[in-house]
Amino acid sequence: MNILITGVAGFIGFNFASNLLKANKNIKIVGIDIINSYYSVKLKKKRINSLNKNKNFKFFKIDLKNKKGLEIIFKKYKFSKVYNFAAQAGVRYSIKHPSKYQESNIEGFFNILEFSRLYKVQELFYASSSSVYGESKNFPLQETEKTEPKNFYGLTKKINEQMAENYSKNYKMSITGLRFFTVYGEWGRPDMSIFKIIDCSFRKKIFYLNNFGNHDRDFTYIKDVTNSILKLKCKKEMHQIYNVCSNKPINLKKLLIIISKFIALPKIIKRPMQKADVKKTHGSNLKILKNTNFKKYTNLKTGLGNTINWYKNYFKINI
Repeated sequence: MNILITGVAGFIGFNFASNLLKANKNIKIVGIDIINSYYSVKLKKKRINSLNKNKNFKFFKIDLKNKKGLEIIFKKYKFSKVYNFAAQAGVRYSIKHPSKYQESNIEGFFNILEFSRLYKVQELFYASSSSVYGESKNFPLQETEKTEPKNFYGLTKKINEQMAENYSKNYKMSITGLRFFTVYGEWGRPDMSIFKIIDCSFRKKIFYLNNFGNHDRDFTYIKDVTNSILKLKCKKEMHQIYNVCSNKPINLKKLLIIISKFIALPKIIKRPMQKADVKKTHGSNLKILKNTNFKKYTNLKTGLGNTINWYKNYFKINI
């Protein structure tokens, strides 16, 4: 069985590919990524180097906008499943660079949908985001909640969901959308809050605490994310959407107290709410639990300990 994973040099794509290769030695994974410079290229290359150690993994550096190159890969490998984690990430970055999101998240996703249709992919999974909900107050957020994105990044993810719904209905495709809520853990993204706090601590840098620490976030541990996706199956010829979250939000000031049990906190400067941010994320995970029977969610203290140990062992220097 051949499987395509896009965005494989990214945080979630890399961890999912690693987990899948360990879980099933009979599958072959083709991973693609453009490896852009939105954050550390060195970190992304280290992820790819780790995956390349497995004989069942093959990597191609390619942009999702490259229709010709993408079609060659689809035609050659005849994928049974596609996991699309490729996207331009970052809420605040989307304010200054909206064109990058249009190109990667909309244009690129269209190519994935179209080639999945043409080459008869059995199951297509794609990354959406909790950002589609916007500044909602009906917590915990269920998948049926109205979506009103507050930023352009979230809007591109909402458009992805609408595109997937249309393709599923018109072409009888089996497609599943995954609304990720603030994922953290080993091999994490340097632009995310938990990684920033740890990095600022070891490098003696200032950590800027937005909204004076009054944000609540539904932090979701990466291993729980990948393990739950592994158990998830597309419903035949349907489009389904699932929250991927812990259902246990925490205030950032409380998060800092927990982190302080492991390491010395960096110097912290509090500042007002940043443009495009939302005050709180809190998703219901009842739907994905019901469909996967996944119940072993990692508590935040354990997840943070694992993340800090990873940082110490691998990326304390020269990220």
